[in-house]
Amino acid sequence: MVEDLFALLENIGFSHPLHPMMTHLPMGMVVGMVVFSLIGLVGKKPRLSETAYYCSLLALVSVFPAIAAGLLDWLHSLGGIWSPLIIVKMILATLLILLLIGAAVLKQWGASPGKLLLVYLLCLACAGGLGYAGGELVYGG
Repeated sequence: MVEDLFALLENIGFSHPLHPMMTHLPMGMVVGMVVFSLIGLVGKKPRLSETAYYCSLLALVSVFPAIAAGLLDWLHSLGGIWSPLIIVKMILATLLILLLIGAAVLKQWGASPGKLLLVYLLCLACAGGLGYAGGELVYGG
């Protein structure tokens, strides 16, 4: 089934992996939520902290298509082989989802902007680790 999908895409002229183009939205939102949260906290601008929260929600929603595309590319390009980097990526992706859900719950419970910034920074660390591991998978070390 996976090979059929990639064959169909190839037939219409698309021969690139799917995952890289899907990662920009969730990873950009993770960076955005950290930046908006930090500026909102330092500048005492609650509206920017609120913007950070909305970035975290968009990151949470958009991470699922990025993961799905990553799984498809892994099956297609790497044959579904369990390498240490794939395991790291799966752990970090799961942790990122949990942290994003945690951030949303904490916000609903009235957590302080400082606590939310800490969770957002942990999300950024996961995003960085995901990007690094992906680069190592594709380009080697």
